[in-house]
Amino acid sequence: MGITEGVEEVKMDTKIIKKVFKYVLVILWMMIIYKFSSDTADISNSKSSLVIEMLAFIGVDINSIFGELAMLVVRKLGHFTEYFILCVLLINSFYKDMTLRGNYKLSLLISFLYACSDEFHQLFVPGRSGQIVDVFVDTLGALLGIFIWNIFIERKSKKGEA
Repeated sequence: MGITEGVEEVKMDTKIIKKVFKYVLVILWMMIIYKFSSDTADISNSKSSLVIEMLAFIGVDINSIFGELAMLVVRKLGHFTEYFILCVLLINSFYKDMTLRGNYKLSLLISFLYACSDEFHQLFVPGRSGQIVDVFVDTLGALLGIFIWNIFIERKSKKGEA
């Protein structure tokens, strides 16, 4: 084996390792979402309260902004953020394996289907319920992920043209 062949083999191994790592991140994030959804209502409420307290500690008094709706806002932002991250991880995993449009469609579809399965799962968790509104919020988070990814891609391509 020549030096050139050895270098090409190392490059190929590195690409495969990076690709596997990207998919592992997606699976780990899905497991995190599943774990959050497995929390009973009491545990979920205490986590949301902790977020509100942490925000207050850094000077953001969400209770004075939203009043009794503060807990609901924190929960919905949690959903939104979880699926924003999931969709970005999916896009990154599929990047360069298909067209950008196909990547966006597949990433959005997987995010939506996982959101549906997540809400179904919550039907079996004490004190929790599956909410179609949460699927909508989750999907909006995924759409924002696509939107922001697209902005970065456009900026990257403009830098390449300059």
